[in-house]
Amino acid sequence: MIDKLEAIKHRFEEVGQLIVQPDAMSDMKQYSKLNKEYKDLEKIVTKYDEYSKVLENIKGSKEILETEKDPEFRDMAKMELEEMEPRSVELEEELKIMLIPKDPNDGKDVILEVRAGTGGDEAGIFAGDLFRMYKLFSEKQGWSLSIVNATDASSGGYKEIVASISGEDVYGKLKFESGVHRVQRVPATESQGRVHTSAATVAVLPEAEEVDVELNMGDIRKDTFRASGAGGQHINKTESAVRLTHAPSGLVVECQDGRSQHANYDKALTVLRSRLYEMELKKHNEEISSQRKSMVGSGDRSDKIRTYNYPQGRVTDHRIGYSVHNLPTVMDGEIADFVEQLRIAENAERLKDGGEE
Repeated sequence: MIDKLEAIKHRFEEVGQLIVQPDAMSDMKQYSKLNKEYKDLEKIVTKYDEYSKVLENIKGSKEILETEKDPEFRDMAKMELEEMEPRSVELEEELKIMLIPKDPNDGKDVILEVRAGTGGDEAGIFAGDLFRMYKLFSEKQGWSLSIVNATDASSGGYKEIVASISGEDVYGKLKFESGVHRVQRVPATESQGRVHTSAATVAVLPEAEEVDVELNMGDIRKDTFRASGAGGQHINKTESAVRLTHAPSGLVVECQDGRSQHANYDKALTVLRSRLYEMELKKHNEEISSQRKSMVGSGDRSDKIRTYNYPQGRVTDHRIGYSVHNLPTVMDGEIADFVEQLRIAENAERLKDGGEE
């Protein structure tokens, strides 16, 4: 582990030199890539420096105990050892987790898709509640969210809503949200006061860049139509809405939220590219999971991942058996606890797999 950390420290110093070169900003793409690498490595190096100091202090204290006769000095050395040895174990564990190779998609922006599942009108209302939860969570994270396309449900909420979210570590924090979310509550439309079970599906797609997906524009048919829904008089007067059909895959993407046809076309192309990228990613993950079934990382949309039980005020994540009893707070966007617990579970798995190799 120390050899690996020394190599990281060497690379950190090397990148530090590269970003202060006079011509560093001549290639902005390369410069931002180096900048990101520097920030990522800095966290590990800072932790490694602390770990090195602690090891140095432990070594010094042990030397005092071996050579020093003065009781006062020996007591001080013993106290330092009692404090430093547990800290060295903590830091070692933290560094092991930091050294786990990151998912290369973690830093990407995402396309979030929420769709009403089984449960009629109530499923649409729940899809709206889930979307609001992610919107509030995004605001708390300082991310930027913009709606790409939305189809309203008849009694409120959405049949389907698609949004793009950009910011720091968006996919890394939201990737475990993909799957079936189930709600148990008395619907507003229910006169008998009976608890119903409804569902909505969530898909979180890493936003693909041009380099990630080779897209042949000849394979794409573009249709324009008049947008419907909110947006005032302008939105219904011009054919600003865009529908893209990708012939080889059969994928169809619509975008009607933007003010112009050009803006909608760009957004729709981003969603199409991301969906194609996800298809490739899924194929790749299936190959991996045939060798090893991950507890939290499958992201299969057919998996029932979480239940929101309103009568008991409880939210349960079935993958890790983790429950909280503050449902209203969770629906107000406080899902950081789930994000953290799922990340810990994934890291524990990856650490275990790394140990077996």
